[in-house]
Amino acid sequence: MSEEQENLALVGPESKPKRAPTLYFIVGFKLLKGLSALLLALGAYSLTDNDLPEEFRKFLEFFHIDPEKKFFLELADRISEITPTNLKWLAAGSVIYGLFMVLQAVGLGLRVSWIVWLVIAESAFFIPIEVFELVRRHAPNPENHPHFWAHPKIGIAMVLAVNVTIVWYLFRNRHRLIKHHHPHTIEL
Repeated sequence: MSEEQENLALVGPESKPKRAPTLYFIVGFKLLKGLSALLLALGAYSLTDNDLPEEFRKFLEFFHIDPEKKFFLELADRISEITPTNLKWLAAGSVIYGLFMVLQAVGLGLRVSWIVWLVIAESAFFIPIEVFELVRRHAPNPENHPHFWAHPKIGIAMVLAVNVTIVWYLFRNRHRLIKHHHPHTIEL
């Protein structure tokens, strides 16, 4: 046996990170959110020099929707209030949020120990806000929302469930998922 093989036998095999499909789902979810925010930023920035009410009218005409209906007229009025400065702020905020989500996804994918705490803190931060929104919103009239999935509280409840699951899973499994790399000491 060579000297290198003897040293490896004393140190032991390198511990590989265990497979964690739930962690990979969280990585994918964070990456999807980050890329979506970056695309939103790109879209908002590309609209800063445009005439938004005219663009909205062309959009409706492209889909053969009557722009003279009350709903679309009110929406066009609201769109006319959007300024280029507002769009630039939206783009800047979306870039920051998108990069933050991509950082979390890459960090979790590489199993960086401090990223786990960052993801737990970020996800836990939104839980009280989502609970408040869930409690605050009034139940809509069933005539307006005849389908179960059309209920506005369903979306908030689903986001709340995802955030609670992420916090619980990462907190409970943080030691198993993220191995701290300490140098091996060999006592002879």
